[in-house]
Amino acid sequence: MTRFSFTIHATEGKARTGTIKMLRGDIRTPAFMPVGTAATVKALKVEDVRASGADIILGNTYHLMLRPGAERMARLGGLHKFMGWDRPILTDSGGYQVMSLSDLRKITEDGVTFASHLDGSRHMLSPERSMEIQRLLGSDIVMAFDECPKIDQPRDVIARSMEMSMRWAKRSRDGFDAGGEHAARSALFGIQQGGLDQGLRKESADALAQIGFDGYAVGGLAVGEGQEAMFATLDFAPDQLPTDRPRYLMGVGKPDDLVGAVERGIDMFDCVLPTRSGRNGQAFTWNGPLNLRNARHAEDTGPLDERCTCPVCAKYSRAYLHHLHKSGEILGAMLLTEHNIGFYQQLMAGMRAAIAEQRFAAFASDFRRDYLSR
Repeated sequence: MTRFSFTIHATEGKARTGTIKMLRGDIRTPAFMPVGTAATVKALKVEDVRASGADIILGNTYHLMLRPGAERMARLGGLHKFMGWDRPILTDSGGYQVMSLSDLRKITEDGVTFASHLDGSRHMLSPERSMEIQRLLGSDIVMAFDECPKIDQPRDVIARSMEMSMRWAKRSRDGFDAGGEHAARSALFGIQQGGLDQGLRKESADALAQIGFDGYAVGGLAVGEGQEAMFATLDFAPDQLPTDRPRYLMGVGKPDDLVGAVERGIDMFDCVLPTRSGRNGQAFTWNGPLNLRNARHAEDTGPLDERCTCPVCAKYSRAYLHHLHKSGEILGAMLLTEHNIGFYQQLMAGMRAAIAEQRFAAFASDFRRDYLSR
């Protein structure tokens, strides 16, 4: 079996459904990757993540390099063995967290020197070191190292950052290819940058295509620009990337973000929202989000969502889930997280089926009617 292939099975407009084949299993697209930042999808066992329908999860290079450490992870057999997940794992490059979490950082052409948010210790992250860490983790899909500047920076700042990220992309490619056995069984994705600027995005896409990657990510969005601006950028950015490779929108998003992005040609997503919201008492449903802490649920014997097929909706009432969250019980976070991840996977499955059956436009219209009506 080949280490990586992508087959598009059907399209409707710009929306696509397909399959990514990897050594550790197939990934059905459009795909949503639950975020397993620190070798765990928070509040869930890996068997619950898999039962939700997830084909792949995301691990975080920055957090794992700091704790427990990449070299230690390798000695323990790699991330898959460590956390008990035998399906594909995508790891981000660590660049975004370095930029967003560390106040004490210095960016040069070589890479980024930063202080750990855990203990203040100093570290250096470069394209080469990012590739090495992701190799030590045993990642199936490795992300190129890039800089993600703030979206409100002047165009010339965004341009310089993008140009450096493209130089880092070439170094990432070279570092990945030097990875021996790991490179032979994994895949490398490049990351398009350029802010909201169509010309800069095109320049970035062309540079990445010239280097050559297994897949391509649209980076630098969902960083405060708002849905309207994000969609306006997605109206052109995915089209600039190779059509025969997966397109991954990083860090997105709300359910209506996912539907709108699939309409614009995106194949893969990740976001902490369903797990974070589950811990905070928010549930996503086909009729919009619910705040389970709200008193109106205190005597509601109905399920979270009558259309949802997850185990939580089959067994537990809104009243019980309200009680758990008001009482601060850990089970409340666990059950809402299980529901939210299950809902996201049902949404992705619904989109895949709708594209395959040439009814995606109607599916998207009906979804927005119900979801945004609250």
